Amino acid sequence: MFNEHLCPVFRALADPRRLWYVEALLDGDVSFGEFAEIFTVSQPTVIHHLKVLEECGLLLSRKEGRLRLYTLRREGLKQAYDWMERIVWKAYRAPPDSLLHVQVHKPPRP
Repeated sequence: MFNEHLCPVFRALADPRRLWYVEALLDGDVSFGEFAEIFTVSQPTVIHHLKVLEECGLLLSRKEGRLRLYTLRREGLKQAYDWMERIVWKAYRAPPDSLLHVQVHKPPRP
């Protein structure tokens, strides 16, 4: 089973700035102007990051009056999460949430 459609999602999420954008959307819609205020970067930079997130299916945008609003597309995140969950399950032979309580033991130094 190939999951090439997820490659753009993981590429988008590999940039820490875009992770911040996704986190900002967890509480609801954010306007373009709010993104520009929250992340003190140039408008072209904001546009670039929002475009990457929208093109990979993680964001939806819509126009309301004079505002451009962005919404997190949870289905895009869920597909990536489901794939990671399956990989972790196979690699560790345990559900991913059970790994939160596993301590990794480092071998003693010689």
